[in-house]
Order: sequence, then C-alpha cells, then structure tokens
Amino acid sequence: MTKRFIFLNSHPIQYFAPMYQEMAEDESLDVTVLYCSRQSAEVKLDRQFGVNVAWDIPLLEGYNHVFLKNHAPWPSIYSFWGLQNWGLIRHLWKAPKSVLVVNGWQFLINIVAIVAGKALGHTVCLRGESPIRLETTRSPRALFFRKIALGKILFRFVDFFLFLGQQNKKFYHLYGINDAQLIPSPYSVDNRRFREYQPANETEKAETRRTLNLPADKVLILFSGKYMPKKHPMDLLRASLQLPEDKCAIIMMGEGELRPEMEQFIRYHKRNNIVLTGFINQADIPRYYAAADIFVMCSDAFETWGLSVNEAMNLALPLVLSGETGCSEDLVRKGENGFTYPLGNVDVLAEKLQLLVANAELRQKMGEQSLRIVETYSYEQVISHLKTIPHA
Repeated sequence: MTKRFIFLNSHPIQYFAPMYQEMAEDESLDVTVLYCSRQSAEVKLDRQFGVNVAWDIPLLEGYNHVFLKNHAPWPSIYSFWGLQNWGLIRHLWKAPKSVLVVNGWQFLINIVAIVAGKALGHTVCLRGESPIRLETTRSPRALFFRKIALGKILFRFVDFFLFLGQQNKKFYHLYGINDAQLIPSPYSVDNRRFREYQPANETEKAETRRTLNLPADKVLILFSGKYMPKKHPMDLLRASLQLPEDKCAIIMMGEGELRPEMEQFIRYHKRNNIVLTGFINQADIPRYYAAADIFVMCSDAFETWGLSVNEAMNLALPLVLSGETGCSEDLVRKGENGFTYPLGNVDVLAEKLQLLVANAELRQKMGEQSLRIVETYSYEQVISHLKTIPHA
C-alpha cells in the first residue's frame, strides 16, 4: 500500500530537497511538497549573508511540488505574517488522507496547516528545531504562557512530533509530549554528495588546496557559516592569536554583517594566516571541507542544530564546538571525534585547537570517528522512521 506524505515548507531549502528527491524514488511513497515562497528558488537577497543568493544545486527537480500563492500584503520568510497561502486549505481538503509534515510554527500559515490538517483527517506531524536550552533562559512567566499556548493548545492538534536530536526531544518533554508521540528524525545533510569529495590521499588534498588558493603546508582550521552574532566568528579569530601562525591557517567560509569587524581585527593584529572567503555556493562547499583538517563552530544556543557540523563530519574532520551549539550533545563524542568548550571561552577554544594542530595522528583518528558517527544521521534514517508513522 502506498503511503502518502504532504510536506509544508516556507521555501525550497538546500538541506531538504535531496531528501524529497530520495523519497520520490521510493515506489511505496507518494510525496508532495507545498512551498509558500519562491525564496532561494530565484535570485534574491539573503538578509543574513547580505548578498543575492541562488543555490547552484537542483532544489526543485525529481519530486512533486506545488507553489502556493502568497496573499500576504508584505511577503516574507522572516515574518510571522509574511506567508498567507490560503490555497493550502483547499489543497488539504482535496488531498487524500495523508501524513502531513509541518516544519515549525514560526509562521501563521504553519499554525493554520496544523489545525486544518487535523480537522480534515490527516495525520499531522510537527518537525521543529527548538532546543530545551533556549527554554531554560526564559522567565517563569514567559514559560508559563508558552506552555499554555504550545503544550495545551497548539500541540493538541499534532499526532506525532519528529525530533531532531536530544535537545529537541527534551524540549518536547518539557511541554508534556510523551514518548509514544515522539519519532526520531535525525537532522541530516546529503551525506552521499559530500562524501564524493573525500580526498583519497594527502596529494589529492594538496591539489584541492592549490585550486582553492589555500595554504598547502599548514593545518587548516575551517569555520563555515554566516558572519553573524549568534555564530560568534570573532571568538575563533581571538583564539587564533594563541595559535602558531607558521603552522596553521584559519579559513572563514561565509559572509555576513560582521565582516567589517573581522577585517579590522585581522588588519590590527597583522594576521596573514586568516582567509575570509566570502559567500561560497553549494557546489563548491564540499571542496573546502575536503581541504581542511579541523572544523570549528563557535555558536550560541540560537544555533538550534548546525548542519555545517554534519557536512564536516562527512569529510572526516575532527570537531571543536561550543557546548551551546544545538548538535553538540548528539554529534560530539568528547575525546573520540572532537571536543566542546564553554561558549565564549577563547582560552579553552585555543587550547583544544592547539592540541589538534600539534597532533596529526589524533586528527586522523578523530576524523575517522566523525565519519562513523554521522552515518546514523542520514536521509535513509529519517525516511525509515517516517515510514513507521501510522497512515491516516
């Protein structure tokens, strides 16, 4: 019997589209993806990168999708009111009973989808990124009202909750969701695409560095992400002052609002071993991971996961992550494939990096372990769990 799925997304997302393509190849599944905006499918300004972005991998090929007309007076994927796609109700009313997967509740239309989907007899699944860590920072009053709005009202319309990792699972527990309603949905990237770039040997790695104009004779420490406050790129730059400039280089793969501050820091300290790449599109991102030796993420708790970590692990990189990063509890096995450090503690960050810079054998051992761990964070795992959801 064919199992029908309807996914509701704000816009085409580079991390989701490959999974939809994979699901569409499974003859036992009938998949339709509803999009509320053409953001990322067309060349548009990414407010956080600060540049016009059009992803250079296919986001709309190989699966059935529909763009719903947006009636919002001021369309936006950055505003609760920015997506008002009322044709969604008609679509759900006409569609055969399906498993409806709604990604988050940050838009009005998502809440409408949850309520309408339940009323129309679909099996409603909610997939959100919220970690418990952020909830514990809220005031008792704010948490009280959130527990009413979410736990007592909105979540009552949801049949199953797809949790991404341990922080997300604990979030649902906080709001009274029992384990019978929780289904694993490990946050994943297109592992196969990234692993194709794994260098076969040091010669191939050196060649990749040469083509990217990166230092061939230094240990490369890679940061991947937008230059924005929640990612704390300045922490890595400050830590670099404690690292041997002749032995390592820092590659900051990304773009964003903090670039002027970062450039000023580099000029002031006369650091010649730090590279700010600017925006790198999807097709070239794996090459930078392939050229690197160590991966760093300095983010705070507003980094609800950090999929760049998954990407780095697929290229067998050891990890150094802030303990506040959403995925750190799931993807970092301390002392096995990397380390965590207290958010903002530049001295401890530098200490962990010094250890890895000085020890090639440890980097290799930890990188191999990263590769093994990330195998369980795959689209195949997500799809296998989705198949267990009882059909409406």
